Amino acid sequence: MGGRKRGRGGNGTVASQQGPQKPRGANGRALREPAIFAKANGSTSEPPPEKLTLAQARRGTPANRPVRVYADGIFDLFHSGHARALMQAKNLFPNTHLIVGVCSDELTHKYKGYTVMTEDERYDALRHCRYVDEVVRDAPWTLSPEFLRDHEIDFVAHDDIPYTSAGSEDVYKHIKEAGMFVATQRTEGISTSDLITRIVRDYDVYARRNLQRGYTARELNVGFINDKKYRLQNQVDKMKETVRTVEERSKQLVYRVEERSVDLLHKWEEKSREFIGSFLELFGPDGAWNVIQERSGRMLQALSPYSSPRGSPSSSPTRRRSLSPQSPTSSSSPPPSSISTPSSPTSRRKKKGGTDLKPTRQHGGQSGKLYS
Repeated sequence: MGGRKRGRGGNGTVASQQGPQKPRGANGRALREPAIFAKANGSTSEPPPEKLTLAQARRGTPANRPVRVYADGIFDLFHSGHARALMQAKNLFPNTHLIVGVCSDELTHKYKGYTVMTEDERYDALRHCRYVDEVVRDAPWTLSPEFLRDHEIDFVAHDDIPYTSAGSEDVYKHIKEAGMFVATQRTEGISTSDLITRIVRDYDVYARRNLQRGYTARELNVGFINDKKYRLQNQVDKMKETVRTVEERSKQLVYRVEERSVDLLHKWEEKSREFIGSFLELFGPDGAWNVIQERSGRMLQALSPYSSPRGSPSSSPTRRRSLSPQSPTSSSSPPPSSISTPSSPTSRRKKKGGTDLKPTRQHGGQSGKLYS
């Protein structure tokens, strides 16, 4: 439809470019309340509203009532693709009352296939969608004029792809011919069939997952052998996870030790430089210790008397008498007899007048001489 003021986003959705919508359409229901269920016999407004054209609905007229738009489906495993389609239907016109029809389990199983969710679960899921104003339970598979009249439906919203079902090439063909069909865009990449395909493809993964969560093999319809296999695989996965966790923690510990080691080395290097610098300042050639030693040495030298070196002639207690200039042998050393020697004890005794005879020594049996 070329006149729609909507643009398609990059993900295949249609974004509304119109003004803000009311929380729940004309009925004014707040978003914190679920949508209402439609009555079994449809709407009971009197008199029936007049028929609206597509141009009138887009202009927002009439102002006294909203445009009633109907969208139907199975809505099994309600997902974002469903919600985006309903959002587009809600934003088709400035004032829209969105009615959603949900088919029963009986019709769905007959014409389409088995569902994951029950019909009551699907009804309740639609009631809690923010775009839905009213939910029709046990909706018909094909829309009859009586159904459209009873629910006062102005337009029907659905994607434009022909829907082949129930022996018809397109169940919406008569709606399109009546000018009551408004197309929406499908959201690519997600559908109920895609979700079921993922579960079937990864069946073992989800079976093991539910066994871990406490479901029994009987509840999962899993045989004895598969049950033991899944449980063994779960134990192996736990061991792998434990090993992986220990490995990660070990890596973190080693990394922390390396960081601290590097920090300690840097600190030790800085402290060693400071210590060496302090040592050189104190004990170096120009250090304070040498200066103190020099000053203390000078003070001690100044306070103590000068002493001659040992063995020098000036320090000898006895000095030789100088020879007279008349002696012819002044240049030669005096004879041994002229050198005065200190008197021995024996000579001192002789001088006192006594004789002191030493005992004779015998050499080889002969008597020796007496020495006085």
